[in-house]
Amino acid sequence: MSPDADVVVIGGGVVGLAAAAALARNGRSVTLLERGGGLGREMTARNSEVVHAGIYYPPGSLKAVLCCEGRERLYARCERLGIPHRRIGKWIVACDEGEAERLAQLEALGRENGVPGLRRVDGRALRRAEPQVRGVAALESPQTGIVDGHALCLSLAAELESYAGVVALRAELIGVAPRAYGYSLEVRDADGALYALDCAVVVNAAGLDAPRIAALAGLDLVARGDGLHPCKGDYFSLAAGAPIRLQRLVYPVPSGPGLGIHATLDLAGRIRFGPDAEFVDVPRYDVDPAKAGRFAAAIRRYLPELREQWLQPDYAGVRPRLAGPGEPPRDFVIAEESGAGLPGFVDLIGIESPGLTASLAIGERVAGLLVAP
Repeated sequence: MSPDADVVVIGGGVVGLAAAAALARNGRSVTLLERGGGLGREMTARNSEVVHAGIYYPPGSLKAVLCCEGRERLYARCERLGIPHRRIGKWIVACDEGEAERLAQLEALGRENGVPGLRRVDGRALRRAEPQVRGVAALESPQTGIVDGHALCLSLAAELESYAGVVALRAELIGVAPRAYGYSLEVRDADGALYALDCAVVVNAAGLDAPRIAALAGLDLVARGDGLHPCKGDYFSLAAGAPIRLQRLVYPVPSGPGLGIHATLDLAGRIRFGPDAEFVDVPRYDVDPAKAGRFAAAIRRYLPELREQWLQPDYAGVRPRLAGPGEPPRDFVIAEESGAGLPGFVDLIGIESPGLTASLAIGERVAGLLVAP
């Protein structure tokens, strides 16, 4: 038998789309399956849409390398195709001397990762640049930006289809069976009907659902130490008319499982704050209005004029985190599973931040793992 498609990518978020487009660009016939009714509607639609510079990650890690490579690929793509974005820059603000020492460490880490343009300033210079922000020192990152994640997804889908790739929506993978030619996939469509799709290669880019997809192929991610710990993050937005103005993104010095409750701007100039970090058993997307007081207290450390009543619940996202509560951060897992007896099956596990920034580089990494037939 010959397969119906060379490659099937599972997951229509930005990472799955980037992998599918890269594979199609390299001459593979690609079908992308997305269980939802649209592209980029889960994790891709529920983050800060920040283009990260690459400051925070251990040198040589996939997060560091792919973030920096992906940042440049992303900006180039946006400029070439007219995808809305702004290289707006950001401040990482130290609110006391202890944080200022950590700021120096972040600067050194960013420079080791090859992040250009980093500049440390004192509190007076910070105040001149951002009159409402307070801190004893700050690290400026001019390469940080924001992007329209939905427009990026659509550009990748269009590129995939330009190479005769296929996007199948409302297509849920429910079975994976190894075959001599690769894999036979059992897929359920929107009407509940089942059909088989044969392929040589499977790319598991299903985000929070990636462990289930791996399990269908016989892989126990928990047993090998790659189980996910869903981590929910809530966002609040600044009420219209509130007298807060920012020119750049503003982040605290990180001190917990995430980057702290930071201030971001969207492409329309609206200010949002978040995310916090709450490990959950199952993904959920409610935002508790009672959190406003805790958010306000965290934000006032660097934005003292903020008032709790100016915050309104906005949205929530859930990150596919590999590190559980109290554990040190983990790197991305990008694995071709021949060693587990599944040649041509590629797992993308724990692709949290900076996954959006790194997406185009991740796509190229996946294409490089698979030798064209």
